[in-house]
Amino acid sequence: MKVISKQTNSKMCLICGLENNLGLKADFYNMEDNSVGVIFTFKDVHQSYPGRVHGGMISALLDELAGRVIWVTDPELFGVTATMTVKFRKPVPYNQKLFGQGEMVKRSGRLFTAKAKVMDENKNTLAELEGTYMILPTEKITGGEDFSKEEDVNFVVPDNITEIDL
Repeated sequence: MKVISKQTNSKMCLICGLENNLGLKADFYNMEDNSVGVIFTFKDVHQSYPGRVHGGMISALLDELAGRVIWVTDPELFGVTATMTVKFRKPVPYNQKLFGQGEMVKRSGRLFTAKAKVMDENKNTLAELEGTYMILPTEKITGGEDFSKEEDVNFVVPDNITEIDL
């Protein structure tokens, strides 16, 4: 599937933070079908049982992916989690390339519903989420004047990814 544009990263987010040494440093992309795609690899520090990623890390990745679907149409707004349900289908391995896809299900007023999934290289769904998110402007979630979007969450690192096989 064709990549339309790359979304921004932050400095310290556990999922997308470029300066978080224990994080995923995941890059997210706006796709041609208005979904959000991601290619990422969990590390062994994200382990739960041997060979498996902790469910909390999987949930965090899925939550980030679903929350970012608002950026496809409104990059100045944020999706803040109200509710989420995660289903774990198969063990999620670390140190292997994985894929994720998130999409908007419904938007109504100040809320939207989204779904997201994590897949292996064979496109097997390993885990999935459905959640409801509040739509908020930056200043409502950051604590006000001490936050600078340009300094904290507005980083784009160019790459050569033009397609993701979702």
